[in-house]
Amino acid sequence: MFEGTYTALITPFRDGEVDYGALGKLIERQIEAGVDGLVPCGSTGESATLSHEEHERVIAFTIEKANKRVKVIAGTGSNSTRESCKLTRFAKDHGADGALLIAPYYNKPTQEGLYAHHAAVAEVDLPQLAYNIPGRSAVNILPETVARIARLPNVVGIKEACGSLDQIAQVIELCGPDFEVISGDDTLTLPILAIGGKGSISVSSNLIPKRFAEYVKAALAGDLPKARQAHYELFPVFRALFAETNPIGIKAALALTGVCSDETRLPLTKMTDGNRDKLKKALETASVL
Repeated sequence: MFEGTYTALITPFRDGEVDYGALGKLIERQIEAGVDGLVPCGSTGESATLSHEEHERVIAFTIEKANKRVKVIAGTGSNSTRESCKLTRFAKDHGADGALLIAPYYNKPTQEGLYAHHAAVAEVDLPQLAYNIPGRSAVNILPETVARIARLPNVVGIKEACGSLDQIAQVIELCGPDFEVISGDDTLTLPILAIGGKGSISVSSNLIPKRFAEYVKAALAGDLPKARQAHYELFPVFRALFAETNPIGIKAALALTGVCSDETRLPLTKMTDGNRDKLKKALETASVL
């Protein structure tokens, strides 16, 4: 259902407000480059500092702009189960193809709490991906819990950014081939696809959508030499983009390439000069600049 390359869209800002002109241009650029879908209002989209009204408007704007040319998986996760249900219903009502649900952050639910959270949201009739990113949520969705969540109606897969190939392999083994495991870590996309992953929700594809989409297609087609070459060509870019908290790096890179402003919302700040210089060098080496 969600195989291939999905871009975890940044939310462009200008003078403290969402820059919908820049967001529209970014969406067109992604579609023209051949990505399979778009993911607004995830971690990369700075959903944590969007107001509820902004969150809904960015989702609706992306769906309208995409106009069914590619799929849209709306970021509807929250540390409040009620809020997640509300946002997921909003996404469904406005024509999203799916929802991405980050593990509830800050309140650190138990494994039973994680299951109950997804069971509640799964009552909304919209295909859903769980999202495991312990570095941001402070809780790890364990493979056994993922296997329980996978049996819920409407849950079709998981975006994995736990950083452990061992754990991701356990998830694939426990959940079977029909459950879609999607890479949530650009540096681990190739190994995740090699062990049975179905695609990537990528930060880097904001910057290099065509190259990233071709890289994922090669990996999924089993063309390991081509995929491996692309991986090592882009690996320095991946590392440089994540030298500071995402999306600081990707916004700096998009500003360097003239796509949009590097403005973020506090408490995120602009990239430091030293890391920006390293990023610029990596982009030059990979022929991005």
